[in-house]
Amino acid sequence: MPGLLALVGGDEFKPGNEEQDRLMVAAAGAGPAYVVPTAAARQGPDQAVAHATEWFAGLGLALRELPVLRRSDAMKASLADEAGRGGFFYLSGGDPGLVAQVLRDSPVWRAMFGAWRAGAVLAGSSAGSMALCSHTLVRATWPNRFRRRAMEALGAVPHTAVLPHYDTFGHKWVESAREAAPDLTLLGIDERSAAVWHDGRWRAAGPGAITVAKGAKMTRFESGAEVKGLRQPARMLPGR
Repeated sequence: MPGLLALVGGDEFKPGNEEQDRLMVAAAGAGPAYVVPTAAARQGPDQAVAHATEWFAGLGLALRELPVLRRSDAMKASLADEAGRGGFFYLSGGDPGLVAQVLRDSPVWRAMFGAWRAGAVLAGSSAGSMALCSHTLVRATWPNRFRRRAMEALGAVPHTAVLPHYDTFGHKWVESAREAAPDLTLLGIDERSAAVWHDGRWRAAGPGAITVAKGAKMTRFESGAEVKGLRQPARMLPGR
């Protein structure tokens, strides 16, 4: 039976994230718990790992690093074997395109997905949550960071793209994301908040809100509400 899946809007590993993070800790599988700092590979993965381990230790969960920072790491059988035994995976924030480039169609990602299908927790924040969906949104023009284009990602949540940090700047991506990927459901997630799949439904968690945008229709869901309009997580990965 698949485990809990959480898409977090960013500003992770800090006070304010307790609601969704405690849900994750309670649902963690029996295997090792991993922070996956792939998105932070160019920005300081050691810092991401340190923040994650300290934060979750305070919630009663001991994390270790799954050191997947480049494509060659994602192709290693030894790391795939580790991931296959995992009971908890948290993909940190960072570069929204890098996670997909490194992990997509790799043995490590297939092992992580298989572990989640067998009951492990699978979570990501900001770039990590973006990568878990069918598409991630990367910068389309320079230096305008608000204009985005869609790029195929890991595919755990079909036909969906996350707009993280929705309450601070992610809402500014809506127009270009609609133009770039008109058939996708856009999922705006406020900072320190999450869309959590558990027990067969999506619900909002955290101090902020979740916004689901389909075409011109936008629906906001406050903490505790069941989130409507999102696809169920995938039963299998794209192309398999």
